[in-house]
Amino acid sequence: MARSIHISTARSMLNSVDTVDISVWESDSIILELRNCISLRYNFYGGWRNVKLLSSGECRKICDCCIFKVNDLEVFF
Repeated sequence: MARSIHISTARSMLNSVDTVDISVWESDSIILELRNCISLRYNFYGGWRNVKLLSSGECRKICDCCIFKVNDLEVFF
């Protein structure tokens, strides 16, 4: 049985202080696996967020519409 969550639930998981694992598509159809990261800032009108990878300290800017998996749960709209 496939486990899935709505994007609003995924956003609340990302906005919490807990670390999450995110799978996201890039613009050139490459899949990024972001492990052990936290969300720093969210822009509702732009639809993007800044996330920080705790293992390397790297910050990435990702679009919410490109997130397809959070903590091994598929995200649907």
